[in-house]
Amino acid sequence: MTPPEGSKVKIETDRAYDKIVMPHGSGGIMRFFAATFLIVWLGGWAFGWIAAFGSLFKSGGPSWFIMFWLAGWTVGGIFAFWFLFRLLRPSVPEELLLSVPSLVHDSGIPPFSISFDYRSQMEVWKKMFRRRKKTEFSHQDLQTLRLRDIGIGNRVTIDKGTERIDLGLSLSEIEREWLFSTLAAKYNVEPQR
Repeated sequence: MTPPEGSKVKIETDRAYDKIVMPHGSGGIMRFFAATFLIVWLGGWAFGWIAAFGSLFKSGGPSWFIMFWLAGWTVGGIFAFWFLFRLLRPSVPEELLLSVPSLVHDSGIPPFSISFDYRSQMEVWKKMFRRRKKTEFSHQDLQTLRLRDIGIGNRVTIDKGTERIDLGLSLSEIEREWLFSTLAAKYNVEPQR
């Protein structure tokens, strides 16, 4: 069960079971430039918010426009803080616990990566609000283990009910092939591609 040469994949032991740890990529340097811009922008946001909030208590009573503007400015600031958190949050590696007879998958948390590919706005929102997900695959689920050729690479998938779960998203093609053959051998899955 040795990963390919030069691979960042690690094999560890957890509760007498082997665990495959697959670190996510760095997310790229662009996210730090975006975070720096956002920190500066939030500094200006804070001054604007404090000035608008202070103007609510001046003589003449609160202005409806200022109250409406302050509400929108607050929502925008909350979103900006969330985005900054997503940009700077450290990644958590993807893990597979090779327990018997089941396989436990922890998706980990990949770093947020800046992309200018706007083919799918839904993918951008999914990346923004991505959550860590733990899934336990039964022996029956493991029979759906597949290495799929998608034209531009490959994917390792397991079906759980109506959901198709990708494994090793941050791995190279060679590492995915190794992962597929390792899991197929461990769980006696007929190697269908």
